Amino acid sequence: MSNSHSEEWVRQATATRRSGSVGPLFKVGSAADLLHEARAKERAASIPEAVQCYEAAISTAERNGETAVLAEALRRLAIVLHYRNESERADALCNRSYKVACGLGNDVLAAEALNTMGGIALRTGALEEAQHHFIQALDLGGQSRELLARIEQNLGIIANIRGQIVEAVTHYERSVEAYRATNDEHGCATACMCLVNHAEAHFLRERYDEARRMAEASLAIFDQLDSRADKSEAYKMIGMVYRETGRPALAESRLRTAIELAVSAGSVLNEAEAARELALLMQTMGRNQDALTLLNTAHRLFGRLEARVDLVNVRGKVSTLETTYFEVVREWGQSIESADSYTFGHCERVAQRALSVARELECDDTAQTAIRLGAYLHDLGKVRVPHEVLNKPGPLTREEFEIVQMHPLWGLELLAAVEFPWDLKPIIRWHHERYDGTGYPDRLRGDEIPLAAQIVGIVDVYDAITTARSYRPAVSHDAAMAEIERCRSWWSEAVYEAFIAAVPQLGTRGPALLAETIQRP
Repeated sequence: MSNSHSEEWVRQATATRRSGSVGPLFKVGSAADLLHEARAKERAASIPEAVQCYEAAISTAERNGETAVLAEALRRLAIVLHYRNESERADALCNRSYKVACGLGNDVLAAEALNTMGGIALRTGALEEAQHHFIQALDLGGQSRELLARIEQNLGIIANIRGQIVEAVTHYERSVEAYRATNDEHGCATACMCLVNHAEAHFLRERYDEARRMAEASLAIFDQLDSRADKSEAYKMIGMVYRETGRPALAESRLRTAIELAVSAGSVLNEAEAARELALLMQTMGRNQDALTLLNTAHRLFGRLEARVDLVNVRGKVSTLETTYFEVVREWGQSIESADSYTFGHCERVAQRALSVARELECDDTAQTAIRLGAYLHDLGKVRVPHEVLNKPGPLTREEFEIVQMHPLWGLELLAAVEFPWDLKPIIRWHHERYDGTGYPDRLRGDEIPLAAQIVGIVDVYDAITTARSYRPAVSHDAAMAEIERCRSWWSEAVYEAFIAAVPQLGTRGPALLAETIQRP
């Protein structure tokens, strides 16, 4: 509700001393001085001090007969009090500002008061009252381009709330035209961003046609302004709509354009958000590797923004992103298991149990995240193992077992182009290594094997022998623990003890042999 035009009028009205002689722009201690000091306090978020200055400006203006300053000080104080939830007092001050401006014969200041009253009514949900005030303000002060721009913007907000999309777009376009006439690029961008924000609101309510129309209208204006960062926002929204309405090719095209525009504009935030939305599209299309690559990009970009104090809720965006990351990785892990009813749920169980062991070892949050994600993807390479080998009901030949032993390396090959924010790849490569040097694929020994790989390795063995497979029945919890005790040389003492502490009782099933399970990982 700020108004440079009304402030300029106040400056002009107080530039001449009451004696008629021309002196300094403001008299020391004048109402105008106090008004501008109050504005400075308000901009600095020193609200109690701003209120005091506005009240002092009002008293001084009344005493000295500075009517223009009085009207503006009353209006500005009303705005501040409204934001402090003192709406009744704010409304009274605005009405008084309007009457003072009318008495002065200043249509612009009167229209400013009406526009502010409309804004207060709008924020309290009184749409009819708000619209009435805005239309009055338009009739009274529409000759001021700067005021016209803000009134049209407010009328656009009301039309949008009522679902009158065409009318809303028309008002926003008039607002932008008026802002451009005053060379107010910031005002233009603000009006256009209203369109984008409303598009997002419609999107969240699954009103996809309205969201697309709002975004397309803003895109046309941003194109005229040559604002690449803002065009990126609009393209992102259009891509999101196409994604949710089942048009993946168009969605991918628009979202990639959004990324390109953000990069060319140097907008890290827009690039991160567009990459995240494109990742969600890749997820719905089953392109998990592409999804993870894009999520990694978004995570890295959001990380660059976390120290920015001018951007709100970046941490929240990162948290949401990491949740999406887990979902993509989990779905990919489950898709690997879906072809084999015997192993379905294996990765989820390994991930949860590995976390329990990691906590016993007091691993930090970063390590726990890596372990959880690594557990979901530890068997990724099995997609390259022939089905008849993976599900063979009898013993494997040496050649077949050598094929199975390749799955850790194949998993890494599938993820070669993905740079994870967490150290997952050692888990995928070395979860079948043994502390005594008898594992695979690299026959690492002792502490050469990363702790995370050992943790996933021991719970992987436990889950494998306590669930039925095509070549043998399941093992009971007690029998499994006895077999793991017999083979405890495969893991470090710390990992073994943490496993024992973390999983004291995980179910009861029938007996089997651990050795056979190790031959069929």
